[in-house]
Amino acid sequence: MLEAAIVLQLAIGERVEAFIIAALLIFNIALGIFQEERANGALAALKSKLALKAFVKRDGQWIETPAAGLVPGDVIRIALGSIVPADARLLQGSVLLDQSMLTGESVPVENGPGNTVYAGALVRRGAARAEITATGQHTYFGKTAELVRIAHAESGEQKAVLAVVRNLAVFNGAVVVLLVAYARSIAMPVDHVIPLVLTALLASIPVALPATFTLAAALSAQALTKGGVLLTRLSAVNEAATVDVLCADKTGTLTRNELEVAAVKPFKDGLREEDLLAFAALASSDAGQDPVDAAIRAAARAKCSAPLQAKVLRLTPFDPATKTSDALIVDQQGGEQRILKGAPAAIASIAPLGPAVAAELDRLTRQGYRVLAVAGGPPQQPTVIGLVALSDPPRPDSKDLLAELRSMGVHTVMVTGDAAPTAATVAAAIGLQGRVCPPGAIPDSVGPDDFAVYAGVFPEDKFRLVKAFQRKAHTVGMCGDGANDAPALRQAQMGITVSTATDVAKSAASLVLTEPGLEGIVTAIKEGRSAFQRILAYTLNALVKKFQPVLFLGAGLIMTGHAVLTPMLMALFLIAGDFITMSLTTDRATPSPTPDAWRIRTITAVAAILGLFGLTFAVGVVATGKYILGFDVAELRALAFITLVFASQATVYVVRDRGHMWHSRPGGWLVASSLLDVGIASSLAITGTLMAPLPALTVAAVLAGAMAFSLALDAVKHAAFKWLEIA
Repeated sequence: MLEAAIVLQLAIGERVEAFIIAALLIFNIALGIFQEERANGALAALKSKLALKAFVKRDGQWIETPAAGLVPGDVIRIALGSIVPADARLLQGSVLLDQSMLTGESVPVENGPGNTVYAGALVRRGAARAEITATGQHTYFGKTAELVRIAHAESGEQKAVLAVVRNLAVFNGAVVVLLVAYARSIAMPVDHVIPLVLTALLASIPVALPATFTLAAALSAQALTKGGVLLTRLSAVNEAATVDVLCADKTGTLTRNELEVAAVKPFKDGLREEDLLAFAALASSDAGQDPVDAAIRAAARAKCSAPLQAKVLRLTPFDPATKTSDALIVDQQGGEQRILKGAPAAIASIAPLGPAVAAELDRLTRQGYRVLAVAGGPPQQPTVIGLVALSDPPRPDSKDLLAELRSMGVHTVMVTGDAAPTAATVAAAIGLQGRVCPPGAIPDSVGPDDFAVYAGVFPEDKFRLVKAFQRKAHTVGMCGDGANDAPALRQAQMGITVSTATDVAKSAASLVLTEPGLEGIVTAIKEGRSAFQRILAYTLNALVKKFQPVLFLGAGLIMTGHAVLTPMLMALFLIAGDFITMSLTTDRATPSPTPDAWRIRTITAVAAILGLFGLTFAVGVVATGKYILGFDVAELRALAFITLVFASQATVYVVRDRGHMWHSRPGGWLVASSLLDVGIASSLAITGTLMAPLPALTVAAVLAGAMAFSLALDAVKHAAFKWLEIA
């Protein structure tokens, strides 16, 4: 529409007006162009993760080659500290793998011959040989990259802008056709009809609407940065206002992603908890990257007031094959003791658990803990002396965060790759109530209220879950921190990641919390809702001003037989009415208590009511000028211009608050821009710049009339809001 207006202006020789509209068009484009550069950021980060080296057996020789050159059937060697370069089946050896990048599991997984290992997993301990089964995009990690590439959430902001323009185009297009028909019926010359059509076209276009959305988001982004929230997509601010479902990853998001000892249960008379921890620490290696050993040693240091008087003669670190670690020590009496720590089933084959230990083991396991058994005693006859339970504890702020989100009307579900018992335990600790989704495929028809916890899910499951919620007309926020969360982060309207997240997750997300903790989520939603209120006020204001001028042109044509506004005056009104009132984006606004939504039909209906009421004021002023004051056509055009400018400013103050306009104080920038707008328009009219001059008394009278009109318009708005149930 803007391009058509430029062509028409150039066709009739109006180069200045064409330049003004072209500048407005370029301004809109420039504000949005930088967002295009981020479209493939997540995919590029995922590809960089796959740019690895691998040791592969070729022609009987072990060689190092880029992982991109691997093919199914190759035999590779993986060892401590390396990243698995492709999906593979273990042939020999055993490894402890950290698969949190892919599955979100908080605890490394032990794998032996016959098991499948996935690309992107980090080898925490051990070494093995494996046969490649899938490479590149055919791996689980590669499928994640493909999901990120195809993930796309339909923007509520874009839908709102398109709906507004569609409604205006249909309505104003019909009015323009009637204008042309009437002009021809009164034999208006063609060289007069073209400027009339051009003026009507300019009056119909909400020139600054897309730019205002971007400006409001940019200002909110600055405010969020101070609160520790970084935007990677500006549209996320507007989407935050409408989010009503939050899918939160567990590991590293709701929890700290740090194993710690959660419970210590001694089963030997006289043995204290700190003594049991001390024995377990003796059977824990202080080297390597085993998070279980590190957690036990840290708990022992914190719990034990004095170190255990014992000397370690021999330590066999945890072996995935036996699922135990084994230490031979000399106690303070000089006797030798054997300390074993490991999986309860493996310890039971050496030292029977007994009914009491078995019952406690069952209780702790059902609570979602990872439980280790500890045995000790004479080297030939050790007995079970206790159990140690480990967990990934919730973040301190998770429970309060979820409670506040509930009070704001945002429903939260947990989505994790961890096992169901572990997820259920964390959910109970943070106050997340509801059922756990049964294992297996997640139904496509699932809704946010069906389950509170989704456990054991893979990246594609998280991705499909977000899409399932979106199909039920929910605006979804996804909070995660790993590469396994990237597809869902990209698909969600508001993807959120934490400060410790992987680069892949940060690239896929639209919000990055740069400060520790999750308070930034609440901050982002509140700021988004405040920005929404400002944008809603501007949109309503823009719609009123786009319905009114075209009808005003028609009324003026009927009264005078001429166009009461020229293209130049309409271009000036665009600058005064559209761009100066962009200061609404800086106005004070109170966030709504519940998620917002773009109810375009309702907003359009209110705008039509206010526009028709404003039309009566504008027509009345011009009629007074023609029939009472005897103004000629040029003076009537100047009068029409200042009437629209002053009425436009009155409309701004009426629509900026859901209650009466005096309920809240306007922002300083809004008041300043209004004074500037009124001052410029008055000066142009009084001095006769770009229009016929008007008496200062006439300009003052129109301004006073606009102030009185604002009070009447506010009463109409209040009644319309009540009738259409706009809170």
